[in-house]
Amino acid sequence: MRSRLLVALQFALIAALVAPWGAPVFGAGTAIPGAAGIAAGVAVGLWALFENRPGNFNVRPEPRPGGRLVTTGPYRFVRHPMYAAVLLFAVGCAIGYGEPWRLAVLVALAAVLHVKAGIEERLLAAAHPGYADYARRTPRLIPFLR
Repeated sequence: MRSRLLVALQFALIAALVAPWGAPVFGAGTAIPGAAGIAAGVAVGLWALFENRPGNFNVRPEPRPGGRLVTTGPYRFVRHPMYAAVLLFAVGCAIGYGEPWRLAVLVALAAVLHVKAGIEERLLAAAHPGYADYARRTPRLIPFLR
């Protein structure tokens, strides 16, 4: 139940970020950084999906039964590249719209993903004996930041 609530919150917050309420998308001075954040988020997300292979990815924090621990591709740099991708995309949206309330939505989304990552890490450690070692050597969300 908690996992479904977190996923619902995640998608509701993403929807709020991309909804065309208020100022037009990509106002003066925000077009390039906003588009760059969105493009980076999409690229990292697609890369992470490719590395996961069909059947291994789960939008909920619970690992799939029989799933494998992925440590290649973007997972070499961060333990949660899909969450990093969502946050890059969300930063791009918040910058692109240039509305202060979207920054609050971005912070709320980051909090939801932080909670999801914590749950996911506990479950991955229980499901995969090598996860603790992987977690020690790989940053959670930001490459090269321990």
